[in-house]
Amino acid sequence: MAQDDGAAAGRSPGSSTASPRRRGRSFLAAVLIVVGCVLAPLSVVAAWAADEVGDTDRYVATVGPLASDPAVREAAANRATDALMSRIDLSALLSDVTPDDRPRLEKSLGRLGDSLEGAVRSFVHDKALAVTRSDAFEAIWRQANREAHGALDKALTGKGGDAVELQDDTVTLDLGPLVDRVKQRLVDDGLGVAGRIPEVHTEFTLVTSENIGKARTYVRLLQLAGNWLPVVSLVLVAAGVLLSVRRRRALVTGALAVAVATGLLGIGLRVFRVISLDRLPADVSHDAAAAVYDTLTHFLFTTVRMVVALGVVVAVGAWLSGPGRGARLTRDLWSAGIGAVRTTAERAGMRTGPVGPFVRRRRTWLTWVLVAAALLAYLLRSHPTGWTVLGIALWLLLALAVVEFLGGGQADRSAPSSAPSSTPRTRPDPPIGTSTQGDS
Repeated sequence: MAQDDGAAAGRSPGSSTASPRRRGRSFLAAVLIVVGCVLAPLSVVAAWAADEVGDTDRYVATVGPLASDPAVREAAANRATDALMSRIDLSALLSDVTPDDRPRLEKSLGRLGDSLEGAVRSFVHDKALAVTRSDAFEAIWRQANREAHGALDKALTGKGGDAVELQDDTVTLDLGPLVDRVKQRLVDDGLGVAGRIPEVHTEFTLVTSENIGKARTYVRLLQLAGNWLPVVSLVLVAAGVLLSVRRRRALVTGALAVAVATGLLGIGLRVFRVISLDRLPADVSHDAAAAVYDTLTHFLFTTVRMVVALGVVVAVGAWLSGPGRGARLTRDLWSAGIGAVRTTAERAGMRTGPVGPFVRRRRTWLTWVLVAAALLAYLLRSHPTGWTVLGIALWLLLALAVVEFLGGGQADRSAPSSAPSSTPRTRPDPPIGTSTQGDS
């Protein structure tokens, strides 16, 4: 009762109007943080749409390594084999073979008879695999993807002009150059009839989805937003934190909310992967489509992991710097551990010289300089990953440990222990539900 009376007596005359003002300020802060958190996963997609979909060179550099993927090579060889087999006249095959080439062809095909079609298909498939496993296939693959990028851009953004055609919301690669090389291999190995096959344009399915048309408008908007949307999201969350009455708590909550929202995007991408692969047509290689999907979304998943790691690091850092009991205990254990190491080093004869007093006087400034340096190191990375964030955080902890090691020592023992004013008294934690502004 005495506490309640004291609190009532300490209220100012304007407290009746201050409370609604604080509630309105807190509500606005919460709205800004929520909107910023909602925009966080959209920012990841916007960055992907601007960098991956909108930049042809970057797109080709991303999908180029797929030329060495075994599933992609097998799928491309199968498409070339199907295209050639549909145009080879098996009935006239042996009659068109010259006497000089017949022994070599029969040796390549094996035992002929009722299994002629199977033998020819196996022969053609082996030659197609030989081409896809050669260095020439990488050049064919990159050029085909460069030409198909316009179709992918049009599929996801609506751009690309009338020259780009989309069939049934499907983006395909033209493997005509691959078929031409396989034809040349067949002719060189005795299958002269392959040389009379006209120019063939077979398709390799890159992206297919019945929802491409629905997603086109949204992806186009995100591509227009580009790299500005992440800035807007960050500004909204920062503004919400600054408007909050309890800023540190708001920072912890906002950082964790951003991490959770972005993590949900990563889960959604995994779910969509399973659904899209299950709905593939029967003639599309499941393994090759999975490799293409994983490659195209690699930047998305990398950014998702980076944002999640960054949100967790910021939340933990804000919590550790707060006045909470757990945070104080963690800091005390940190200082005690470094103090024990410093004491052992001093007993061994180690002295910091003039560096120790310098660091001791400017410990606060040095701490902020290190934090700013860590932030700058993050911003200077063009495409940081989750491991980048964790590495910078660990190096920051190491640097702060060095500052704590150099800044402690003699000063801690030089202060008179009998002077109670030299040690600030720690206030007990307020009861749960009590409003304080100590973490602002």
